[in-house]
Amino acid sequence: MIGLVLGAVLMAGTGGAAAAEITITCGVAGTEFELCKSGAEAWAKKTGNTIRALRNVEDASELYGLFQQQLSSKSAEVDVYMLNNIWPGALARHFIDLKPYTKGSEAENYPNILADYLVDGKLVGLPWYNDVGVLYYRKDLLEKYGKDVPKTWEELTETAQSIMDAEHAAGNDKLWGYVFQGKAYEGLSCNAIEWIDAFGGGTVIDRKGEITVNNPNAAKALSLAASWIGKISPEGVLGDAEEETRGIFQTGNAVFLRNWPYVWAMASSDDSPIKGKFGVAALPRGGVEGGKPTGNIGGWGLGVSEYSRNRELAVDLVVYLTSAAEQKRRAISNSFLPTRPALFEDADILKAVPLFASIGPIVENGVALPSTVTGAKYNQVSAAFWESVHSVLEGSETPEDALPELEANLSKIGRGGW
Repeated sequence: MIGLVLGAVLMAGTGGAAAAEITITCGVAGTEFELCKSGAEAWAKKTGNTIRALRNVEDASELYGLFQQQLSSKSAEVDVYMLNNIWPGALARHFIDLKPYTKGSEAENYPNILADYLVDGKLVGLPWYNDVGVLYYRKDLLEKYGKDVPKTWEELTETAQSIMDAEHAAGNDKLWGYVFQGKAYEGLSCNAIEWIDAFGGGTVIDRKGEITVNNPNAAKALSLAASWIGKISPEGVLGDAEEETRGIFQTGNAVFLRNWPYVWAMASSDDSPIKGKFGVAALPRGGVEGGKPTGNIGGWGLGVSEYSRNRELAVDLVVYLTSAAEQKRRAISNSFLPTRPALFEDADILKAVPLFASIGPIVENGVALPSTVTGAKYNQVSAAFWESVHSVLEGSETPEDALPELEANLSKIGRGGW
């Protein structure tokens, strides 16, 4: 049971004996749990109810399995679930349709983000915060060595190696050139689709359901990524997720980092060793014809369980937490990316988080993993993808061997249609 795996925090409202207890799952990356808890607590005080907040496990793939198990048992333990934007197609039957409750307010979100939570016309969740892969860089080190922010992955490789070598020669032997999420999990799928898309290698499976990943540009992208391991990226990166890589960068031990926007607030905190020393940019493009800057579009929404005994209150909590006011609070305090285009023009947000001025276009044009087209089979698709990519990064397979095998595995998964 999820309740036995995740930690629970109780928050009482101001109501009397008639108050209901609403259980919500909350993320744990960085400050995420505290933000979720404080938002839910504000709703509890306003409505006179009680909140029970459950701490998610950090690994999104493991979390999906836990949620799937919980929902398949039709347990009423959890009322409101966090939904990764890649899950609705597989879990839609377990969530109520929110359309009767929203009065059309969901249209205030980016259309491409909202589309992730619409399954056969059913609104199974409301977008809560968005994510897009971005490049963090040590602007002080680039200035020290007269280097520009890299425009291509090849330039990043060369710049990272050059600065790392110079710093090592000067005695700073803990510095690495580039860190990313290389663990065999969903985060690696996010990184890998960025590399492949940047090189013009497609999106693994296209919108028509055709498997496209076995191509020369995808092989070039993976070959370059594999060349980083043990050179500009530590071998340990093959076991690292978001928080491990943030820690390396924030302690001053990496020139470049690929991560999500939440890192900006943490790296800018008063106790951060790199406060004022870093910048953020779009991820590089591939150095081939058709190469483009890109970023994986991720994000989370909130949905109400079909098995909740307090549906209307649970919906009210979801509407509150996904509102423009709450998204603005989260953006200003901890640089969580809004899902509403209007908030990217909000003066208060832009003053607090200047990087949002350049992120809006990335959100609109970023690359998505093929979750919509693959539906309930997406989890198998992503696992096959990250396992194949991981084998290339660790050196047990070449892209020329791994990609045909991946194509064959995906064909088996998709047999009979997605």
